[in-house]
Amino acid sequence: MKIRCVWEHNGNDSILYADNFVGAYARGETKDIALQKMVQEVASYLKWKGENVPDSLEAMIIQEKASALMISDADSDVLFEEEKKPLIRAEYEELKALALKSAQDFLDLYEAVPDRNKSCLPVRKTFYGQIPRTASEMYEHTRNVNEYYFGEIGVEADNKGTIVECRERGFAALEGQHDFLNHIVCTGSYGEEWSLRKVLRRFIWHDRIHAKAMYRMAVRTFGVNIPNSFYFT
Repeated sequence: MKIRCVWEHNGNDSILYADNFVGAYARGETKDIALQKMVQEVASYLKWKGENVPDSLEAMIIQEKASALMISDADSDVLFEEEKKPLIRAEYEELKALALKSAQDFLDLYEAVPDRNKSCLPVRKTFYGQIPRTASEMYEHTRNVNEYYFGEIGVEADNKGTIVECRERGFAALEGQHDFLNHIVCTGSYGEEWSLRKVLRRFIWHDRIHAKAMYRMAVRTFGVNIPNSFYFT
């Protein structure tokens, strides 16, 4: 099976996204390193979805975007060609269910961490400020993109309650808009292009980034097995 990759890069730093496995991604210091990681990422992603992993997976690049952003810190503004297309209802419902499953699994992971305010990670700054170190900081950061992501396509949302609750309310507000499945590409903050497909992908992708970080931090900090519904290794 082919993994259709969108390659975003800044110099040698690379991040790959799979446009046929929405939310799956791999980062690397070079394109080749990211490509090597992508097969394992998609295998993990399919296990998370409860689907069988094909005997053969092969990553191929179908779109490229050179960027001035800090790709090494997972800063991104790419819009896939696939994300410019309208959604049919069945596809939307499938992606929405996946985005809500991702939020619930992230919440479950967070609640499984023994001490949510403890971390062995060193202090480090990124383009958006100090990197979240504790489970609590990672959870707050991940939940708090809800208002931002929905807002980029003109949907009023908030970050109140759990990551699941605020995401559910955002989808309800979206679905209250006329003809919401035909969301055209629009320009949001900082001149970035957005669409409904991109919002759905960004939620799952962003959850995966910080779920991986939280899981690895928790294992390193507490030295115990943490329940791992995302199937990270």
